[in-house]
Amino acid sequence: MAIYLGGEVKQALEKRNLDDLTPRQIVEELDKYVVGQDAAKKAVAVALRNRIRRQKLPEEIAQDVLPKNILMIGTTGVGKTEIARRLARIADSPFIKIEASKFTEVGYVGRDVESMIRELTEIAVEMSKQSAYVDVLATAEENTEEKLLDLLFPPTSLHYQTPDSDRIDPSQPPQNRTREKLRDQLRKGDLDDRLIEIDTQDRGNTTIDFVGGQGMEEMGVNLKDMFGNLFPTKTVRRKMKVVDARAYLLRDEQENLVDMEQIVRAAIKKTENSGIIFLDEIDKIAGRESGGNPDVSREGVQRDLLPIVEGTNVNTKYGMVNTEHILFIAAGAFHVSKPSDLIPELQGRFPIRVELESLTIDDLKRILTQPKNSLIKQYQALLNTEGVQLEFTEDAITKLAEMTAEINKSTENIGARRLHTLLEKLLEEISFLGNELEEKLQLIDAQFVEARLGGLIQDQNLRQYIL
Repeated sequence: MAIYLGGEVKQALEKRNLDDLTPRQIVEELDKYVVGQDAAKKAVAVALRNRIRRQKLPEEIAQDVLPKNILMIGTTGVGKTEIARRLARIADSPFIKIEASKFTEVGYVGRDVESMIRELTEIAVEMSKQSAYVDVLATAEENTEEKLLDLLFPPTSLHYQTPDSDRIDPSQPPQNRTREKLRDQLRKGDLDDRLIEIDTQDRGNTTIDFVGGQGMEEMGVNLKDMFGNLFPTKTVRRKMKVVDARAYLLRDEQENLVDMEQIVRAAIKKTENSGIIFLDEIDKIAGRESGGNPDVSREGVQRDLLPIVEGTNVNTKYGMVNTEHILFIAAGAFHVSKPSDLIPELQGRFPIRVELESLTIDDLKRILTQPKNSLIKQYQALLNTEGVQLEFTEDAITKLAEMTAEINKSTENIGARRLHTLLEKLLEEISFLGNELEEKLQLIDAQFVEARLGGLIQDQNLRQYIL
């Protein structure tokens, strides 16, 4: 289904002038969301800037300038995924995160490596659609308004005139004056609750699931694309409010006004030149086989990944997509294996390696408060919707950071993700009561943190299950 952009939710897509973004500015933008990890931020900032530089080169040179793929080494929860995701948002690039451990060697049932290129292309097509829908939004809204007026007040003649202004001209025929009165009411929202009947399209379910959970979309095939008129569009007459009908009609108008072929061409170009794939858990497929293992070969998965990372053509339902200039950012903890356990050919395709640092207590304190989307700001905003004000004292934030570091040290180290668990447990009662609380100002200090979490921290067995 198309994405509806209009009415109360319409927003022009934010367009960044990437040519003006220096690596230093890219790092500053990343600093708003990710604490520390300067080496990783610099690496991805340079990679993005080199893409901008490449676009300014003559075509014969640009074709040979390949992206410098990055291998991030670090434990979970230190910011690897967030850095890659935020970089894609800065660049307005198609982005997917995918676990390398989910792939299987060709010949086995499971995901094949080419599926990530098809998914990335789907995302690029959706991004191009949204951009195109914004471009035609004004025209689509005008057409939608006329269609709604036709439904509310069917024209008695095929030819009627619509004045350029909202002012009603008494010299017009009565039906035109009535139509303009309705237009005025429609724009004011006075008719939003009136029921009308409209024709909507119901295409039904045209996908098939195969044994093993792999459907047609996973294989890059869509039945209605293959068989066309074998699945004709079914029109259903539905009664709905004007406000809901506007959304349906506007969506249809946007679809009719855009050129899908042009959107697809733009999407493929966007995928090939600015796509970013975050390949997580690459350490899980590192290493050679010891023999006698009936499971899917890790080395086989690496060899399947190699041509995608090197550059090849992948067949998608939108056409062939070349992967030569897609930026790959791989990541792994490498607790058991090490980067040198990857096959040499794949190692050579990730020339930039950065090691992310473990989070200190100071880092955890900054993560709680500093980023634009920090956890404390999120909880404050959520509870503020019910009139509850949360205030954290400095000693409470320090106590939370110290507890997080202690648990990560003595149990599984999951980095900043442990803060989610601790905060959820800490604020469980306040979140449960919400607007029922008599005291709307809730002060969270070190004493409150100790009372709620102290017992769990000291109980070694209990915290393994709860925290």
